[in-house]
Amino acid sequence: MITLAVVGAGSRGTTYAGHAVRHGARVVAVAEPDDVRRAKAAAEHPGAEAFTDWRHLAERPRLADAVIIATQDAGHVEPAVRLAGLGYHILLEKPMAVREEDCATIVTAAERAGVIFAVCHVLRYTPYTRATRALVGSGRIGEIVSVQHLEPVGWWHHAHSFVRGNWRRSDESTFMLLAKSCHDLDWLHHIVGRRVVRASSFGGLHHFRPENRPAGAADRCLDCAVETTCPYSAKRTYLSFVGDPRRESWPLSVLTPDVTEQGVLRALREGPYGRCVYDCDNDVVDHQVVNLEFEGGASASFTMTAFTPLAFRKTRIFGTRGSIEGDGHVLAVTDFLTGATEEIDVAEGGPSAADGHGGGDGGLVRAFLDAIAQDDPGLILSDPRESLHSHQVAWAAERSRLTGAVVTVP
Repeated sequence: MITLAVVGAGSRGTTYAGHAVRHGARVVAVAEPDDVRRAKAAAEHPGAEAFTDWRHLAERPRLADAVIIATQDAGHVEPAVRLAGLGYHILLEKPMAVREEDCATIVTAAERAGVIFAVCHVLRYTPYTRATRALVGSGRIGEIVSVQHLEPVGWWHHAHSFVRGNWRRSDESTFMLLAKSCHDLDWLHHIVGRRVVRASSFGGLHHFRPENRPAGAADRCLDCAVETTCPYSAKRTYLSFVGDPRRESWPLSVLTPDVTEQGVLRALREGPYGRCVYDCDNDVVDHQVVNLEFEGGASASFTMTAFTPLAFRKTRIFGTRGSIEGDGHVLAVTDFLTGATEEIDVAEGGPSAADGHGGGDGGLVRAFLDAIAQDDPGLILSDPRESLHSHQVAWAAERSRLTGAVVTVP
């Protein structure tokens, strides 16, 4: 039986740990500074040793075969480097780190230690992605020439995570493209199968700004005279999730451990998630486009936007012999020779964290555990250097957005 330590028992850490236990692993240690989360994790994993700080775990001889690191983004590099050095195989939540040089440091540490290392690029592990990759690899659409890819973040999801939530400020977490859309840049790299050589990007913070605050709006939704006419009402959004087990696991659990109506109202009154979206300290973009050039000349355009329903990504892949249109549920493959279109239904679950990212969360954890059990890093669908490249693409695109230049990827 593979044993695990969990560093960071928030939403993502507990999700990955739950999948691991369902696939036969055992959690033997949890490091989490928050008393409520630590106690909850200890109750979910009887017998697991609890630590208030990952450093206390690192002071001990290795307690487990592997570690899940799911702290806040800025807190990844130290535990990853230290625990790799102690011989822990590592499942690291994305992004790897909030500084480019720290990502390289983590990769070097994992390679030096010879441990199995996986970044949580969960989109690679969905049945939808596997089917798309298989279609491309089969040659049915010939050589990929260009790709259009959309990430529909979702209006309430963006307000939750990137206006009111933990990823609202680039100086406290990181910029939007790395925090959220490194999934998509990695996915494009995976599907096209070539490295990105150049990137350009445009975007900004368009809507969630003080000057767009409606007349009569209050600092908090619970006090607001125009709350009922606002699409971003925290009261409407979060109270509608009470009683839904999926939404109680996320996003309500991020607001409060008390997911009753009274507990949610208290969190909206006292915590950051009840603030007016036009009166927050957010600075990350709410829309961005990225253009990519791959080795060999293929190109891709990527759009991230807050102003959609929360939905699966949507992609069009244009090849020399055919094309693929996918919406996360169905792949429509058109053959240019015959003109026929075949539809392939490959969806599993839903698009959000509450839905397991379309089967990606479970698929990633299974691959990680299998790689450890079989001592085969090849079962991880992105090696450390490949994950580093995807992160470098994000930095290149963000430099382009800030400077207006076309940026060469290292």
